[in-house]
Amino acid sequence: MTTLRAEQPTPEYVPGHGLLRDQVVVVTAAAGAGIGAAVVRRALEEGAKAVVFSDTHERRLAEAEQVLAEEFGADRVRQLVCDVTDEAQVTALLDAADELGGVDVMVNNAGLGGTASVLEMTDDQWSKVLDITLTGTFRCVRAAGQRMVAAGKKGVIVNNASVIGWRAQEGQAHYAAAKAGVMALTRCSAIDLAPHGIRVNAVSPSLAMHPFLEKVTSPELLVELKQREAFGRAAEPWEVANVMVFLASGYSSYLTGEVISVSSQHA
Repeated sequence: MTTLRAEQPTPEYVPGHGLLRDQVVVVTAAAGAGIGAAVVRRALEEGAKAVVFSDTHERRLAEAEQVLAEEFGADRVRQLVCDVTDEAQVTALLDAADELGGVDVMVNNAGLGGTASVLEMTDDQWSKVLDITLTGTFRCVRAAGQRMVAAGKKGVIVNNASVIGWRAQEGQAHYAAAKAGVMALTRCSAIDLAPHGIRVNAVSPSLAMHPFLEKVTSPELLVELKQREAFGRAAEPWEVANVMVFLASGYSSYLTGEVISVSSQHA
């Protein structure tokens, strides 16, 4: 039985404090209104030298770049179409960062969900979710890690996992497996990269509200999901972005291989 919770007000947006000053930040899946886009804006507000952001949607990317360039300066933003299932496109994304000084912070936000019973799930459904969500994250961790090592940079990699990587949920076998894999990838790659001074961590959000989610989710399910949260509401994308920026900043200098839950739901 779900306990009815009064919805708590969203806190005020916190201004930037220069946590990513002079850093080159790369963010995947960042052309919409969700967590990736919030990370791009937060990184710029925190003083990033430049942010290279990608997505598979060319029009939305161009529109986002125009808006951000007007607000933060054209020299600080660059967009590039990137499908994380394509190794050549991942390489091109990191090449773009090299032109601006090389990646210091890699934020791996790309992922794909879906709902299907394991009894009816096709190989294609399974493979597509795993390739984008888990293998795509691996490709970006590997590419960014190689660039950081070659440049002698003590960089940071932040992955986007999910609380569903910890808990069971109907119709989510592929997505849960992929996100649990992202958690394991984070822990193991952190050990591999630690000798180079490179940190790897992840956030594990639950429900982060944005317009696209409202379009694809029934109002009844959204109410139910909100009620599961301690604050009786969904997170704002920027609240998740704040934690990702913390993990990318010097404030988390001794954290690596960690998965931080941005939700009260650990199981």
